[in-house]
Amino acid sequence: MKISNYLKVITLIVIIILLADMHSIYSSSKSIFMNKADVGKINLPGKIEFTSTTNTYMLTGSGENIWGKEDAFYFAWNEMEGDISFSTEITWIGDGKNAHRKAGIMIRDGIEPDDAYVDVVVHGDGLTSMQYRKKKGGDTFEIKAPVNAPSKIKLEKTGDQYTFYYTTKDDIFHPGGTITLKLNNNLTGLIICSHDSTISESALFSDVTLLSNKLSSNSERVVESTLETINIETGIRTIVRRAKEHFEAPNWKFNDNSLIYNSDGKIYSINAKGGEPQLLKTSFATNCNNDHGLSPDQTEIVISHHSVDDHKSYIYILPIEGGVPRLVTDNAPSYWHGWSPDGSTLVYCAERDKEYDVYSVSVNGGLETRLTNAAGLDDGPEYSPDGKFIYFNSVRTGQMKIWRMNSDGSNETQITPNDEFGDWFAHPSPNNKWLVFVSYNKSVEGHPANKDVVLRIMPTEGGEPQIITTLFGGQGTMNVPSWSSNSKEFAFVSYRLVVPDSNTE
Repeated sequence: MKISNYLKVITLIVIIILLADMHSIYSSSKSIFMNKADVGKINLPGKIEFTSTTNTYMLTGSGENIWGKEDAFYFAWNEMEGDISFSTEITWIGDGKNAHRKAGIMIRDGIEPDDAYVDVVVHGDGLTSMQYRKKKGGDTFEIKAPVNAPSKIKLEKTGDQYTFYYTTKDDIFHPGGTITLKLNNNLTGLIICSHDSTISESALFSDVTLLSNKLSSNSERVVESTLETINIETGIRTIVRRAKEHFEAPNWKFNDNSLIYNSDGKIYSINAKGGEPQLLKTSFATNCNNDHGLSPDQTEIVISHHSVDDHKSYIYILPIEGGVPRLVTDNAPSYWHGWSPDGSTLVYCAERDKEYDVYSVSVNGGLETRLTNAAGLDDGPEYSPDGKFIYFNSVRTGQMKIWRMNSDGSNETQITPNDEFGDWFAHPSPNNKWLVFVSYNKSVEGHPANKDVVLRIMPTEGGEPQIITTLFGGQGTMNVPSWSSNSKEFAFVSYRLVVPDSNTE
């Protein structure tokens, strides 16, 4: 190569390097967030700084709070459409003055201080929560994560459902809660609030990921089911299986740590840590509903199957490894819910003469015994682990509540208080210490699917129920016994309405 050509090549390489550096400098002044503003009453203006080499954003801002009926904070955002997945890692700069300073990710209806919104924020003291205001000028509500200062947070919008996630030491995103919220606009971005109008605070946002999918009407969406477990001591929810199909009502099989659930009329099992589901062979019984469970010795499974002759639900028993079901109930419809600890008796909800009540019958079949006779629905019967009591839900007072009676049907007593909830399907823990159940807003009639619900827990000896988690679900979430053998976890199913071809992992 001639020296002149060699010099030309060297010069070209130098120019490319300089151009790359110039591009880096140019990019460092640009961010994916095209809009920025102080929202509400602000004394000290905020700012955003982006560094392309590390893909990090530094937000500095002031403001009294993001709470109550109006907010004051700094906001950098994009206007977006469709479903949204938004995640980041947040690091506070300095010790800070106020433990309640907030940095996070937000989807907001507008930039007026009282606009509706949903966010996920990390406070100065590590408290992490989803906050939301459902209507303009309304109050702010909160769902707290069970861990402090997670390494990452995520907010997902699927239609009108918003789900927040956080990571733990396993570096896996765990669901924290889901709420339904109708926003006309999707101003999506990073936020910071000093919680003190006299000072500014700064936070570093790294590994920012912001994705969106196409718009889709609710009529075009499909059900996404998520089989989960929750630890009652830590409050951490763990995803076992998530799929764009409908499945329901897990039972926990103790001897091999697997979960049993129903889908499309069939019964499946899956390891409680995840994996591929396995079909249970149930012979002719391929129209099973969500009322199924395991015998106390874990050798048999009871199912509720809709007959092809009259399309009504009957109760059957078959071996746990699968086989030909044996009919137990002669009358229908009958929906199983409980098995006595001694293995001799089944309890179930049944309609007879246009009234739904609680009945019992021998596992060998025969005459059934009616245990309740109050006007209105009595449903979801389940034995206490010592066999002394049967828990059930009843609407006899005009509001669905959890009740308890002696195993012979005597001494019927309301257990859950008359509050803003309607309570369904109480499940006592194997150690007989806890009662967990599904609660709707009391205005909801029946136990429909696809509603905002909470799972509540209370001591079996009595006490105020506590919300353990918030989700989108209802019917199919936790209809039947689902506790682990050590009484530290239980399983349930949450739901979302998603775009058919979206990536939900």
